[in-house]
Amino acid sequence: MAIVDTLLVTANVAFFYAILIWLLLHTLRQSKLQRAVFLQQGPKFFSIITLLFNFILTLLTIAFAVHEYRTNKIVRYSSVTFALTWVMASLVSFYSMKKTTRDNKRFPFVLVLWWVWASIIEAISVSIGLMKNNFEYLDFWNFLSEDDNIVGVVSLPMLLLLLCLSFCAREEQHNTDMEQLLVHPGEEEEEDDDDEDGENFTTAGIWSQLTFRWLNPIFRKGRVQKLELAHIPDVPHSETAENASSLLEESLRKQKLEGASLAKAITSSVWKSLALNAVFAGVNTIASYMGPLLITYFVNFLVDDNSNSSIQCGLILAFIFFLSKTLESLSQRQWYFGAQRIGIRVRAALMTLMYSKSLMIKCAGPTHGKIINLVNVDVERIGDFCWYIHGVWLLPVQVILALVILYINLGFLPSISALAVTILVMVCNTPLANMQEKLHSKIMEAKDTRIKMTSETMKNIRILKLHSWESTFLQKLLQLRDTEKSWLQKYLYTCSAVATLFWTSPTLVSVVTFGICILVNTELTAATVLSALATFRILQEPIYNLPELISMIAQTKVSLDRIQELINEEDQNQFMNKHSSKDSSIVIEIKPSEYAWETSDGTNKKPTIQITENLKIKKGQKVAVCGSVGSGKSSLLCCMLGEIPLVSGTLIKVYGTRSYVPQSPWIQSGTVRENILFGKEMNKDFYESVLDGCALHQDINMWGDGDLNIVEERGINLSGGQKQRIQLARAVYNDSDIYFLDDPFSAVDAHTGTHLFKKCLMQLLSEKTVVYATHQLEFLEAADLILVMKDGKIVESGRYKELIACPNCEFVRQMAAHEETINQINPWHEENSISCRPLQKNQIEVAEENLQESISNWKRNKEEEAETGRVKWSVYSTFVTSAYRGSLVPVILLCQILFQVMQMGSNYWISWAAEQTGRVTKGMLMGTFVLLSGGSSIFILGRTVLMAVVAVETAQRLFHGMITSVFRAPVSFFDTTPSSRILSRSSTDQSTIDTDIPYRLAGLVFALIQLLSIIMLMSQVAWQVILVFLVVFAISIWYQAYYITTARELARMVGIRKAPILHHFSESIAGAATIRCFNQEQIFMTKIKDLVDEYSRVAFHNYATMEWLSVRINFLFNLVFYFVLIILVTLPRSAIDPSLAGLVATYGLNLNVLQAWVIWNLCNVENKMISVERILQFSSIPSEAPLIIQDCRPEPEWPMEGKIELQNIHIQYDPAGPMVLKGVTCTFPGRKKIGVVGRTGSGKSTLVQALFRVVEPLEGKILIDGVHISKIGLQDLRSKLGIIPQDPTLFLGTVRTNLDPLEQHADKELWEVLKKCHLAEIVRQDPRLLDAPVAENGENWSVGQRQLVCLARLLLKKRRILVLDEATASIDTATDNLIQKTIREETSECTVITVAHRIPTVIDNDLVLVLDEGTIAEYDEPDQLLQNNTSSFSKLVSEFLRRSSPK
Repeated sequence: MAIVDTLLVTANVAFFYAILIWLLLHTLRQSKLQRAVFLQQGPKFFSIITLLFNFILTLLTIAFAVHEYRTNKIVRYSSVTFALTWVMASLVSFYSMKKTTRDNKRFPFVLVLWWVWASIIEAISVSIGLMKNNFEYLDFWNFLSEDDNIVGVVSLPMLLLLLCLSFCAREEQHNTDMEQLLVHPGEEEEEDDDDEDGENFTTAGIWSQLTFRWLNPIFRKGRVQKLELAHIPDVPHSETAENASSLLEESLRKQKLEGASLAKAITSSVWKSLALNAVFAGVNTIASYMGPLLITYFVNFLVDDNSNSSIQCGLILAFIFFLSKTLESLSQRQWYFGAQRIGIRVRAALMTLMYSKSLMIKCAGPTHGKIINLVNVDVERIGDFCWYIHGVWLLPVQVILALVILYINLGFLPSISALAVTILVMVCNTPLANMQEKLHSKIMEAKDTRIKMTSETMKNIRILKLHSWESTFLQKLLQLRDTEKSWLQKYLYTCSAVATLFWTSPTLVSVVTFGICILVNTELTAATVLSALATFRILQEPIYNLPELISMIAQTKVSLDRIQELINEEDQNQFMNKHSSKDSSIVIEIKPSEYAWETSDGTNKKPTIQITENLKIKKGQKVAVCGSVGSGKSSLLCCMLGEIPLVSGTLIKVYGTRSYVPQSPWIQSGTVRENILFGKEMNKDFYESVLDGCALHQDINMWGDGDLNIVEERGINLSGGQKQRIQLARAVYNDSDIYFLDDPFSAVDAHTGTHLFKKCLMQLLSEKTVVYATHQLEFLEAADLILVMKDGKIVESGRYKELIACPNCEFVRQMAAHEETINQINPWHEENSISCRPLQKNQIEVAEENLQESISNWKRNKEEEAETGRVKWSVYSTFVTSAYRGSLVPVILLCQILFQVMQMGSNYWISWAAEQTGRVTKGMLMGTFVLLSGGSSIFILGRTVLMAVVAVETAQRLFHGMITSVFRAPVSFFDTTPSSRILSRSSTDQSTIDTDIPYRLAGLVFALIQLLSIIMLMSQVAWQVILVFLVVFAISIWYQAYYITTARELARMVGIRKAPILHHFSESIAGAATIRCFNQEQIFMTKIKDLVDEYSRVAFHNYATMEWLSVRINFLFNLVFYFVLIILVTLPRSAIDPSLAGLVATYGLNLNVLQAWVIWNLCNVENKMISVERILQFSSIPSEAPLIIQDCRPEPEWPMEGKIELQNIHIQYDPAGPMVLKGVTCTFPGRKKIGVVGRTGSGKSTLVQALFRVVEPLEGKILIDGVHISKIGLQDLRSKLGIIPQDPTLFLGTVRTNLDPLEQHADKELWEVLKKCHLAEIVRQDPRLLDAPVAENGENWSVGQRQLVCLARLLLKKRRILVLDEATASIDTATDNLIQKTIREETSECTVITVAHRIPTVIDNDLVLVLDEGTIAEYDEPDQLLQNNTSSFSKLVSEFLRRSSPK
């Protein structure tokens, strides 16, 4: 009878919850959709009758329950649950009468099911009653006199009538639906689709948010197709970058009055969300301690004699267990998701704030690499800390709750001893946590250095490969990684010690506590022992969390301090000199003042710029700035822009809007049109005139997509001249009052320079004020004012005629050098004095085409490619077997299994021994317990140490494989792959592999072992449990499979969406001065906010999907636990071992957490393994030719003569692209000087790259001194050649490391080449001499000085074959003359190939090669070419002379 009663109670409770869930769900959905429709007149009668019958039946069941209690003084749970379910059914009936759901069904299916169930129960009850009375109709009144029978006889007809009414209503509704379908086909389906797709977090009701149902549309979408960003709903408003950053900025403004603490500002901006999250955390903690509290009562119940009342008590206990576990699960899901939401908000706010600061930071601020690392690592860690923040107050609460339970079960002394041991373990953990903090700081410093070098190396990889330095830089990078690895190793060993304490702490506490119990003669029973063990297991969490919490607080503090340091950086704003236009004709006022780049660094005692007199520049004037290399021309322009900090005096005042063209071109990723418009509206006529003025029409016509041609990262697919003209067009289109042009003509040839000066500067900008720095002295005469710079001072100023009249002036000295250059050319040209017509525009182009000159319409600017589908098993196997071929993995698993067996054995032993007093002696009890516990501790120590060994080795091997593959990749790979993708893998993904994935993967396996061991334990009590577990596992696996298709793509999108943020950061930092000058900060801020929101929306839904899965799996396993408890309650006492049953209940408390951990890790491991997948992607890049081919090594002295033979060279960059070089055949004699000229796309750069094997010939061959260069190793080839690229490249380090990266030369040799390149005096100005620092990208050197350093580097190498790619473009004429003389002297025995557009550079060469569309147009001695006045070379010389000669 008891079993029947139990089944009835269970069924009633199930129906109660089912009806309640339906009511909540549809009430919330109706309130959300606002689509309630009142019933039509037809079905109203059915609704009233249904409601009436439900109310009558409810009153009957309540009355019967009350009567039963008053008569028998007992409460039957079946009666109470039956009555409560009828109350719920009545509420649903009332709801159905008033409103219908959107699909207009008459009665909920769950309600109809309840009527069916109630009808069956009442029918059985009446039947049993009739059988008891032997169907004696004459004794009918006696039959009715029994209370059960009265209720049954009255209820059954009503229930049958209810079922009939339901059937009739459904038939009528079916007819209505058919009519609707015929009259308005398709409308219902459309509505359904709209509702399903329209549901997202912001519109979801409470129930939907509680169970994460609002994610269902995304799961459905992800199930049938690959998810894309467009399928993901927007992030909620509270998590948008706009909202989050505004709240944080407001908090910071308030904090500034009190000291501006970033931590306080963040807390203040999210305190409401934190408070709500704290409520969920508190509820979760209290619910989790209900289990250990109730275990005592449950085990005592199992030991007691069986009776009906005791079974009911057991059922109540089981139900309370179930409720507490359900509450724990739901509150935990909301707690975790809430923490992730806060993390998303904090990350968005910090990224936006840091970006804003990066735009406004002074020039000598943090390096690019450091800022990228701050975004990549530190912001992520601060966001992750939101997960841990409640641990600060939860930890003492958890300890207090545990002590209360121990005090109730064991008494005062044992509980105090447990507290003492807990505190002792925590104290032992504290120094380990401090060590973790220090080691983590060291890891971050090492990572910063490595990322900084990686960033710089990836930007300059082309130069490294051309110089054959990539192996050396790779070794340097690997050394930095080794340093990082040594800190990582120490850190992981410390983590091993912490993990060992975590797993052994319950054992240690239990041994001491039970030992004290025996000493003070506290009675140990199975109930108290198991309750204590459950408490110790929960106490394990705060013991572990304290050091982890301290560690996280320490790590987060380090990250906060690093970001605080960035935020506290001196703002550029204080040096800005923005003034609105005034009516006066004066637009720039210069007063005596001093400016210096490094205001806080004592090493720079001398000001960068020193102004000693007043100057006023009027509206419409053209002001030229000239001077030798390093004289301060660019710095003066930067002072006018407000980019250099003021040391003393008065700021330069600039009135009106400004545009700026920097010397080193800054180009955005995007289209050419976007670069020119730069956020302004399109004005077609003005736009066309700007293109014409900046000589861009021919380039646009050449590009397949015209001005919609895609510009790659840093403009790598554009030539230097194209970049220069695009940024000039950007400045002109801005239509400003004042223009600052820093050497705009250096990257263009004679004709184009003249075109830009006349058409752009003198016509388009005729009414504008223009300040331009230049080395082209021929452009000075047209200036209204000339400023002559020397040693950072304006030494002379005036008009051209005034300055040229002063015989001893600096200006005259510079002009004399210019005249000397002209005179060098004139003798060559005198024989051919026939007037030459001007060249067709752009016929001879300036610039060196950066690699891919003819394939600009090749679309390489594509979204980062991601793998699709499941992470392949090969990824897992590669990861697991990376360290020691996986030989340690079985040992680690064996340690975990033995640990689990011994721990369970020790727990069973002490509960079994304590079940009956005197079963074993106290000594044997504790001795065996200590032995088993100690054995488990030894195995866990072995496991944690081996895990650390495997983790370090795996991370190292994967990193080594990736970075080696990247360094061996061809140059084309770097042209198509933004550096942010490499940096993302090198920082974020590598960090995940270093400290996360090994433990995630191991945690999954360990949790699986624990779960299987618990299932085996439970099956010892009741074998039926295995069947239930099989069903639940099948459902769980289906859920996991349903979940993972969507979650996997979301996880991939998270990785992909991070890269554009880093790229935008990187790009904006490089062009911060330009962005500030153009007042475009707001546009760039909007873009970063959009990018952050895209990242946030993917991350938000990625976190939510995990909770969606967990809430469902948790509920399933809570039901399993409930089912197990029901079995334990209902089984006869003789059939079970109370100690074993109690142990099952104790371990069952962790069942939902454990299974959630298994499923969560199962999914999370796959998501995290995407980092391994991404790194392995870059570990298998097709590599260049071998560096060294042992069988084909040239002689050590090769090349002796330097003769180069090109035989029928055909080159094509892309199989689908055009041929770039078409059968080029020529010979460059040894020890000769060869000049190479030609327009853009003619193949000049391709020829040079073919020589260095950057690109391999499709047909033909190149011989150097008879050696086929394609048959020798790249290192053997490139190390024998020398090159100066057009863009001068310096590396972060010192003067010494930049001149001699391979450390092959003595200081004496370094000083010699510095003297030859006229750099010795500049280097001696710094007391550190050769150890003087060089900033990232050589920012503390002028462009001209950087070119001289590159020249010194080349001369130091003493190569037989040299390639000068416009080596002196940014050098003044006087210095250029001296440098050319040095080159002639130093390279007299070398073959020198000069790619140039400055006539003096090639006029005295032995041979000149003119290329045209990939073929040789002219190749002869210069004087022979000049004799033909129709030759391209002759026209170029004429144009140069016409431009350079005084008018």
